[in-house]
Amino acid sequence: MFAFIATTIFCFILWLLFTFNGDIWGIDEIIAGIILSLIAGVASAKIFIKDYKLANPVRWLFILAYLPRFFYEMAKANFDVAYRVITGKIKPGIVKISPNLKSDISITILANSITLTPGTLSVDVDDEKNLYVHWINVKDEALRKMPRDYKSVCSTFPDWARRIGE
Repeated sequence: MFAFIATTIFCFILWLLFTFNGDIWGIDEIIAGIILSLIAGVASAKIFIKDYKLANPVRWLFILAYLPRFFYEMAKANFDVAYRVITGKIKPGIVKISPNLKSDISITILANSITLTPGTLSVDVDDEKNLYVHWINVKDEALRKMPRDYKSVCSTFPDWARRIGE
């Protein structure tokens, strides 16, 4: 029951943040937010708060602190992809990275962050929790095998995923 209530409240707060347009919310927005938050709470309570890790408000602060870094990296990647499309300097390939993340939540956060960033796409995760990423600009052949320095592929995303999910 706690997971359902916490997930519903979290979804409702997100709804209020995303629908804020400078004025106070209308009753229709609040009712729609409550209904959709209840549906999301039922559908994802066990996923969102598995072992009550994400119910900790400190982790929410980490998520809020992560967003500016993520949006910065996303903007930077947009310019890089636009440059590569215009100039044709594209060397695509699949690289294997070992972020040393332990929990499934952390791996999911990392994979989603990589996939949302232009020029990269999470392809697969193996049993040892190595992540395979399709990258638009593989800089050298050594990276195709096993990069020790994953920061060239995904910046500090694994560090943030570790803070949030483990």
